[in-house]
Amino acid sequence: MDNEDVEGAMEDEFQSRGGREYRPVVAHDSAVVEMSSFDPGSSSSPVSQKSKPKNVKVVAPENMHSNASQGGIPANGGVNGSEREHKLELFGFDSLVNILGLKSMTAEQVAAPSSPRDGEDGSIAYERPRVNDVKLGTMMGVFIPCLQNILGIIYYIRFTWIVGMAGIGDSLLLVAFCGLCTFLTSISLSAIATNGAMKGGGPYYLIGRALGPEVGVSIGLCFFLGNAVAGALYVLGAVETFLKAVPAAGIFRETVTKVNGTVTSEPIESPSSHDLQIYGIVVTLILCFIVFGGVKMINRVAPAFLIPVLFSLFCIFVGIFSTRKNDPTTGITGLSLESFKDNWSSDYQFTNDAGIPDPEGKTYWNFNALVGLFFPAVTGIMAGSNRSASLKDTQRSIPVGTLAATLTTTALYLISVLFFGAIATRNKLLTDRLLTATIAWPFPAIVYIGIILSTLGAALQSLTGAPRLLAAIANDDILPVLNYFKVADGYEPHIATLFTAFICIGCVIIGNLDLITPTITMFFLLCYAGVNLSCFLLDLLDAPSWRPRWNFHHWSLSLLGASLCIVIMFLISWSFTVVSLALASLIYYYVSIKGKAGDWGDGFKSAYFQLALRSLRSLGANQVHPKNWYPIPLIFCRPWGKLPESVPCHPKLADFANCMKKKGRGMSIFVSILDGDYREHAEDAKAACKQLDTYINYKNCEGVAEIVVAPNMSEGFRGIVQTMGLGNLKPNIVVMRYPEIWRRENLTEIPATFAGIISDCIVANIAVVIVKGLDEWPNEYQRQYGTIDLYWIVRDGGLMLLLSQLLLTKESFESCKIQVFCIAEEDSDAEELKADVKKFLYDLRMQAEVIVISMKSWDAQAEDGSQQDESLEAFTAAQQRIASYLTEMKSRAEGEGNVLLADGKPVVVNEQQVEKFLFTTLKLNSTILRYSRMAAVVLVSLPPPPINHPAYFYMEYMDLLVENVPRLLMVRGYRKDVVTLFT
Repeated sequence: MDNEDVEGAMEDEFQSRGGREYRPVVAHDSAVVEMSSFDPGSSSSPVSQKSKPKNVKVVAPENMHSNASQGGIPANGGVNGSEREHKLELFGFDSLVNILGLKSMTAEQVAAPSSPRDGEDGSIAYERPRVNDVKLGTMMGVFIPCLQNILGIIYYIRFTWIVGMAGIGDSLLLVAFCGLCTFLTSISLSAIATNGAMKGGGPYYLIGRALGPEVGVSIGLCFFLGNAVAGALYVLGAVETFLKAVPAAGIFRETVTKVNGTVTSEPIESPSSHDLQIYGIVVTLILCFIVFGGVKMINRVAPAFLIPVLFSLFCIFVGIFSTRKNDPTTGITGLSLESFKDNWSSDYQFTNDAGIPDPEGKTYWNFNALVGLFFPAVTGIMAGSNRSASLKDTQRSIPVGTLAATLTTTALYLISVLFFGAIATRNKLLTDRLLTATIAWPFPAIVYIGIILSTLGAALQSLTGAPRLLAAIANDDILPVLNYFKVADGYEPHIATLFTAFICIGCVIIGNLDLITPTITMFFLLCYAGVNLSCFLLDLLDAPSWRPRWNFHHWSLSLLGASLCIVIMFLISWSFTVVSLALASLIYYYVSIKGKAGDWGDGFKSAYFQLALRSLRSLGANQVHPKNWYPIPLIFCRPWGKLPESVPCHPKLADFANCMKKKGRGMSIFVSILDGDYREHAEDAKAACKQLDTYINYKNCEGVAEIVVAPNMSEGFRGIVQTMGLGNLKPNIVVMRYPEIWRRENLTEIPATFAGIISDCIVANIAVVIVKGLDEWPNEYQRQYGTIDLYWIVRDGGLMLLLSQLLLTKESFESCKIQVFCIAEEDSDAEELKADVKKFLYDLRMQAEVIVISMKSWDAQAEDGSQQDESLEAFTAAQQRIASYLTEMKSRAEGEGNVLLADGKPVVVNEQQVEKFLFTTLKLNSTILRYSRMAAVVLVSLPPPPINHPAYFYMEYMDLLVENVPRLLMVRGYRKDVVTLFT
């Protein structure tokens, strides 16, 4: 098969696999913007100028190309758009004043991608603050939003009931336990948030950039569900408060006349679940219309929702100090030490769906269940980080505001436990769900209004924030299924809002507040655990880029916070925990399979890097034990001839590289050498390396791509064998295609290069595998039958035996059997040699048939004139070509001082030795054709280039050795054993 035919077949084979078409990397794919500078004082545009751009290139996102054409970047390539003299032109880049906008802030904002993709680099994309943007401080930007989100419905309508059920002691433990979890999470959040600028997405952005897109999307979607379900929680809380305040508004009324089997003095009104569903759906729809009406108005009005909350808290505490026994109602004792003692211990029991104690109730409450009920009362610490784009000083506001809100609310809860436990009897605490309104001063309506407004405000925030979180995930373009929720900058996420409202309405239809809160708890705890694990990983790895301004953190605190989150999840409900973790795992698996790859510089990449460094150091520089030896092949991609431009490597080389690995374990290094000067071809080498890496991934071959620029192939290879790899992680086998086209007139340099590479490998103590018949090498789907024949001539450390065993592990060769041919002199003891080889193979756990062949010695072969092998014709032709080449050498030597020169070096030709080498290869070739004509593949020991012999002679020896053998591997081992007899 001619080389041109092979090249065409390669491209056809490459573009026909699995319906996938390989697209080569072309020049316009690179996300590169050339920053050109022009002569000072010139006013013409670059279009009209014909000045050559500078070679310095600044990498930028692809979307900057479109921005440049739309006015986002001035046409002259300058950031500020002003044409002035480049005073720092000596340094080759634009001034930092131009790039960062330190001198002029009037230019338009440079667009930057929210998530870098392949071919993009967001590392030098800078955003400038807009002059007209209103920036918020710590109080209004972080503290008040966090306080508003943390103080909610649980405190008003469930906290007194929790104190009555758990008692003062367990309630204090409950508040401290949950508060410690959020406090540690706030510390981790502060550290991550102060380690760089933040964009939209809140905790999703933080977790995704710390743990990778897969973890970020999985936890981000769970956090979105938690926010959507939290909206239903707030809506149900507002509706329940309204129905308690205005019982006449209930369509379906329920009354309870017995508590623990005892008839009550007066019936207890309880809102019907049907009323909660009807009113909840109506309120949710109204809130959705408000969200569609204008989010800016909501952000302006949102702080006003906190005023009724603070005023209602003031009225509650005034009422606590002003109440007396049975005033304003029965069961109220005022601040009483006796009530404090009675309510100190817990009283866990069964209740009905309304929370009223009932021995026949379906729900049993204990500490674990109360953790799930109370934990939503401490959530909301992410409200400040969600507004990072609107903060004046993110590095200061987020830590101070978040921690201040967390500590303030935790202190409020601890004080409230003490007061609520001392102000009423346990029966009153368990039956009056709105005890805070009952004791409020001067009348309960103030607390009702405060509860309703605070819960509606929190619900409005959930219906506003959750769609933006979903839109942020969709805009990162990780999951194609979320493309429906994408929104452009400056537009409202209407589709995401409708989806959030649909989830919220579905939870409202459930109608039971106590069944919804554990679900919210799981999602929020999963998010908090992700934040803590992110800080733990970043702090433990301590990469150079990890420089948070918030210094009060430690990886042990983050690990403790993450552990608390997991413990709380299992304390609440192991079934809910398993479901939530399974959901996150399914999303993670889906993202890893269907998601688009993105490199965000996450902590896992840093962990892999440090793990690789430690593993490399642990390997040391000493010789690897044969039991731990792995083939690390160095694949020469384009050594001989020219491949099509769209195919950077011979397709069969990748298939052969996979055959040298056991179950895919191992690494291959694909190398190609570009001739020329490095400074002139550096960019070409980068583009070729990216193209080769894409091709390797397309062929499903685990390996790395390397492109070396050198004056010629020989110099490039010497540089590779000396510098490639680190420690023991260096290539130990060089794999090349046999140059079957070396006789062409335009390829006269191949013999010297080929022989030089083999000689360099011997000097560097690297094994060599030469593949002849590479075009016919089977792929993974082409099953082979017959034998794998080994012609074991010299000691090679067992490399040939090991390669044959690796071939058997592949589906294409698993049906073959191994035959080992040992070449011996005629006077050798063939039977003893056969027994020794069998014993050796048995100890190596290798099954093979051993055949010993006796070759005639040189003298006997010389006297044998009756050789009629089909290789004789090739032998005669080789003799004639060598004689002609030798005559030409001698004629040139007459004019050069009678010194024989070949390939620019002096050589010594022993014609008798040349004839002997030809006879040896002739006999070996005829033996291979006699015994292994039908073999699936033949492995033979590779003879080294003879010293002081011309490279042309060596190629003639090799051609005679491989003559008429369709598929042959020539193997040259090295001075190391790769197999061992011992366990």
